[in-house]
Amino acid sequence: MTTSVPSINAADRERLRVAYPEVFHRSFLQRYGLLIGSGTVFLYLAICFFAFNVGPAFMQGQWDRASIYIQDWYSWRAQPRLRYEDDGSVRVQWSNRGQYAEGADIFWLQPTQNRGYKVTYGSDANRLDVTPTQVDVYVNGTAYPVTITEDAATAPAGAPSAIVQDGNKVIVHYGFAGQAEIRTSQVYVQRRFLGWANFLFDTRSEFWGKGWGELISLATVGDRLDPARANISHMWGDFLENTVWQHADIFSKLAQTLVMAFVGTLFGTLLAFPFAFIAARNITPNRAANWLMKRSFDFLRSIDMLIWALFFTRSFGPGPIPGIAAIFFTDTGALGKVYAEALENVDDKQREGVKSVGANPVIVNRFGVVPQVLPVFISQSLYFWESNTRSATVIGAVGAGGIGLKLLEAMGTNADWDKVAYMVLLILMVVFLFDAMSNAIRSRLIGGPSH
Repeated sequence: MTTSVPSINAADRERLRVAYPEVFHRSFLQRYGLLIGSGTVFLYLAICFFAFNVGPAFMQGQWDRASIYIQDWYSWRAQPRLRYEDDGSVRVQWSNRGQYAEGADIFWLQPTQNRGYKVTYGSDANRLDVTPTQVDVYVNGTAYPVTITEDAATAPAGAPSAIVQDGNKVIVHYGFAGQAEIRTSQVYVQRRFLGWANFLFDTRSEFWGKGWGELISLATVGDRLDPARANISHMWGDFLENTVWQHADIFSKLAQTLVMAFVGTLFGTLLAFPFAFIAARNITPNRAANWLMKRSFDFLRSIDMLIWALFFTRSFGPGPIPGIAAIFFTDTGALGKVYAEALENVDDKQREGVKSVGANPVIVNRFGVVPQVLPVFISQSLYFWESNTRSATVIGAVGAGGIGLKLLEAMGTNADWDKVAYMVLLILMVVFLFDAMSNAIRSRLIGGPSH
């Protein structure tokens, strides 16, 4: 079934044009505003592209290094140095991460009969046979001898792309499995594995190197390794005292960050609540007091939380106090403005009803205003608390303590990106948990489903 649209004649059209001129005669901006706005945004982005050298920055970016950093988030690198000794032997020197216990049998790094070492990258088809005078590089089962003199390490002619001559050293690439730099005095080995090395226990622990099945057996039915305490307690203690991952210190710093966010938000809420009544024009009919309080809120919130943190860190030294003060100052201004705007939009009928019985202003605000705005106030404070949990991490990096400072220290080493990933995951878990909590509480206060 089709319906026809009735047409109008010229007289009706003219009558409508006279009665509703704003519909038929749109302004220039109404007709071309979207096109002008889109063009302005495009022009602005184009100017930014050239002004900030976005193109050259992408072209000159060290993407191979970025790839290594990303791999370091979910894997670990063993980095021994195979040093050439004067007596014709090769000595292994390890980095300070302590991934293997002293004297451990390492399957991919084995001594050879000629006083050298064999380094395997997944299989014997991809390996290094290291001696002080020559390194035999095997790529897909084919040997390529790299000669070593006092002046340089030299790759053979016809070597594949995995073997690169870089000045007086030779770099061998084995993909994700790792690489090696063959130099005149040593071979710098990088051997990569999935996962995080020694995440549960460091090499000092009696549980180091044990499989999951053995650990579960020890935790449940196995004999005690320490007669003074149960194995599960022993495991928990060794986990927290892990000298490489520093779980106890990280958990402590994370708790410090949460305390900073909670206390700073709480103090900001307690101070913004009464001051918002002074800033609201319909509650306090004094323009001078309204203006002064609103400008105070503007001052407190216009200075970024990070700037406040730097200021208080210089004043009080590093620690959680500057972080709490920075959140407190910023939230007082932001919450004060939000609260004042909520107060200025309350229904005056409830206030008038309480006034009509002769109540004083305090009672009027208590029973005529607060019940209307309290759910909004609590909802906004919960949102700020959730947001400040993230912000406390950032301000911690400038000296305000907490996990932010620990995160900055790990990033500064340029070798602990797995620990960085660990702390980022902890922060994300806490943020997700607090987001769910605040959503659940807000949904109960203001109604509607939680998201």
